Amino acid sequence: MAWNDNLEGSALEIASTNANPLRVVAGPGTGKTFALMRRVARLLEEGNDPTGILLVTFTRVAANDLQQEIRKLNVANSDLIRKGTLHSFCFSMLMQGRVLELTNCIPRILLNFEEKFVLYDLSINDLGAYHVCKKRLKAFEAAWAREQDQEPGPIHNEVDRRFSLLLDEWLRFHRGMLLGELIPITLRYLRDNPACPERNQYNHILVDEYQDLNRAEQSLIELLSQNGNLMIVGDEDQSIYENFRYAHPEGISEFRETHANTHDVPLDECRRCPTSVVAIANNLIGNNLRREGRELVAKEGNIQGEINVVQWDNMNDEAEGIANYIHSKKEAGEFEFGKILVLCPNRMFGYLIRAALRNKAIPSRSFFSEELFDGNPKILEESKSQQAFTLLSLLTNPNDIVALRCWLGYGHYDLACRQYQILRDYCANTGGNPDQVLRAVMDGRLQVPRIGYITQRYRSLQEKLAELSNLDTNQVLETTLPRDQEWAVTLRLMVDNIPDNWTISDALEHLRSHITQPELPTDVDYVRVMSLHKSKGLTADHVVVAGLIEGLIPSRKDDLPFEEQMRYVEEQRRLFYVAITRPKKTIVLSSVLNLPRNLANKMGVRLGNGNREQGRTMTSTFIGELGDSCPRPILGSEWDY
Repeated sequence: MAWNDNLEGSALEIASTNANPLRVVAGPGTGKTFALMRRVARLLEEGNDPTGILLVTFTRVAANDLQQEIRKLNVANSDLIRKGTLHSFCFSMLMQGRVLELTNCIPRILLNFEEKFVLYDLSINDLGAYHVCKKRLKAFEAAWAREQDQEPGPIHNEVDRRFSLLLDEWLRFHRGMLLGELIPITLRYLRDNPACPERNQYNHILVDEYQDLNRAEQSLIELLSQNGNLMIVGDEDQSIYENFRYAHPEGISEFRETHANTHDVPLDECRRCPTSVVAIANNLIGNNLRREGRELVAKEGNIQGEINVVQWDNMNDEAEGIANYIHSKKEAGEFEFGKILVLCPNRMFGYLIRAALRNKAIPSRSFFSEELFDGNPKILEESKSQQAFTLLSLLTNPNDIVALRCWLGYGHYDLACRQYQILRDYCANTGGNPDQVLRAVMDGRLQVPRIGYITQRYRSLQEKLAELSNLDTNQVLETTLPRDQEWAVTLRLMVDNIPDNWTISDALEHLRSHITQPELPTDVDYVRVMSLHKSKGLTADHVVVAGLIEGLIPSRKDDLPFEEQMRYVEEQRRLFYVAITRPKKTIVLSSVLNLPRNLANKMGVRLGNGNREQGRTMTSTFIGELGDSCPRPILGSEWDY
């Protein structure tokens, strides 16, 4: 098949244009993947060196999806193009160029749950409480470009500078690095070394989901494409990471102003969603003031679809009602389990729905960012998955100081950060490392006052390592990740089919790869339950959005200045817009009237009148923004599906 077979309109323009730079603004369901793969196919058919083509995607799943679509075109050498996330590209480039080695960085990437220990350790240095340090960490990963008009670069705030120095000291001492460091390190390396070959490595750079990149990432793209052709694809209306990771949606909306001679190709015809869904999506996103003002257009011939807006008395009723709905539709032959998405703004709603589905023998799996290493590390019974992974890390590498730090803090009210600081200070003064010092303390050869808890934790570690030392790989996995424990289920699924000759080190590396680069399965035979964020890039015949209550979607950020609060509400509206544009056929928008007070406190939801156990909530204000074409809400008990 030639690259221009059966192309028409915008797709043909994207594939065939020689314009540089090229901006493709692609609304949900408008054929973005099709446009990208056709562009790559055209470049290859014209004889461009595939190794000179860089395709940057926001997730590894997106990269794999694009590769599979390109293969279907039977274009030679498509496997040779460089594709993947910007972080994976940076890691590979820094390793190949020995940049990490030259800058004394150790490529031992910290996982998300391990970062919590870093932040607790930093918080005792007059840098603010844990949540303040967490915000500083996100700003550090964005190269300190917090505001939309800031450029990534030097630190000007003295507290930020001190935070950066102490963070660097912590990472060097523990011989680790943050995933978020990769972008700032690469950006600094390319800026400061204009003669380095990596700056001119690619002739064609194509960037997907440009609106979700932060200022540092967009600046890195600029450097890489200075002497090549640049194509960006995205949609400001689907930017959902501004608050979470300082994404810069203005980067795509203002692209023409910052890049002379930009050629625009809009993709506005929605091929995915029913006409009724397109109508409510347009009404919703039209309430955002900071946007270019485009509208989706339903493709001629799209079905009308079905929208249901339902309210239940409480979370249990909602979970049971949704399970009954899915079961009934499956029994009637209208639904297939693998073509159903259930989206929730908080995992507590998802867990209840998953349980209700399983009670009806409906196969289901949940996918929440917090779920894999769920639980409070300050409580041993709530952090078993974290402890198991840490134990495996220390079994395969006793010199993993990051893992040792985590193990010492589990079960302590402040993760033993003050006791651990005493240990670090002792190591700094004597030239030892934590393992050496604690072993000497445990053996009675050394006394270090006020570190009783971490010494006890170190002793328990040595006992567990001794128990595991003579076991083979399968026995170690059975012991550390027992099959009959709910917390171990997801981790076990990742290693159940590993080769027989794998060592425990191989198994751990396999686990780490799947954890740091998670994949969301698309071809499945079960109901997928996940967060609204996770649904980005997915499509399903039938979508249920549950837990649509004020305080969750939109959630509240009362501590922000008014202008930032308004920006945050707009991002939350974009998140809801992403969720409601996933379905091909039907969508259910579900809320509850009452919420348990203990859960409401954990979720950050304010409650109205009620009793000691339950409080009153209200349906998300976003429901009222869906327009006249959206059906009125009905009671779950009266829903005739």
